[in-house]
Amino acid sequence: MTRLPHHHTTLVTGATQGLGRGIALDLAARGGTVLLHGRDAGRLAAVAAELRALDAGGEVRTYRADLADLDRVAELAARIADAEPRLDALVHNAVVGAGPRPLEREVSAQGHELRLAVNHLAPYALTRGLLPLLTASAPARVVNVASLGQEPVDLDDPGFEKGYEGLRAYCRSKLALVTATFALAGELAGSGVTVNALHPAHLMDTEGVRAYGLTPLVGVEEGVRPTVRLVVDPGLAGVTGRYFDRFTDARAHEQAYDPEARRRLMALTDLWTGVRTGAPGA
Repeated sequence: MTRLPHHHTTLVTGATQGLGRGIALDLAARGGTVLLHGRDAGRLAAVAAELRALDAGGEVRTYRADLADLDRVAELAARIADAEPRLDALVHNAVVGAGPRPLEREVSAQGHELRLAVNHLAPYALTRGLLPLLTASAPARVVNVASLGQEPVDLDDPGFEKGYEGLRAYCRSKLALVTATFALAGELAGSGVTVNALHPAHLMDTEGVRAYGLTPLVGVEEGVRPTVRLVVDPGLAGVTGRYFDRFTDARAHEQAYDPEARRRLMALTDLWTGVRTGAPGA
């Protein structure tokens, strides 16, 4: 097991259950400091107690926020930037899955399709908000938990208002996340901040998988190992702009490599999140 110095600090979003909890426990066991994000105060306290009981040398702090509201995402970034002296890694794990009512189109606080909002817009906005801290802590790593399930975003209907279905919306949001991974990696080249995405494991035993009615095939620990590798493996220092299928450097859906599709999607992302000065419509 790769040990981490106690000051090595990782923020894990969606850390109160499933894969996020597993990632947080693994990083804490290595001696690093872990920042836990979640929506529920009780669950946050319970997982924080689990990590502290490991007594492995690092610290544990909690941050509560609803990632379905971009105002709360901005507040979260500001709170972390104000309170934390460093941030060595940021793991975007929080997710809205396909849901138990897949034909019901839900929206975020700002009116964006919910899966796109939580699975793509929120991690992008949070990364943008924390870039000064990540850059100051460089070398630093951003890890986006994506999925093998990827569907191209309809750029003429990016909010998926026609023919909506939850699993397809989930797959579109994950491809959008991968596309943003590549865009940010290119932008941040040479900054010391790397950005990578991965499919952690197929049909893990998580609440989201069960809610849609799917049968889990593997435990969450199968997804923990490839995700934590992108945080701690010294052999991946400097590796950026990649999509991994578990441990294998793989190729994502072709839309993520299409320059015009990427430009259009990222212009919309900047517009909707409003996190870049000079972004279209900002």
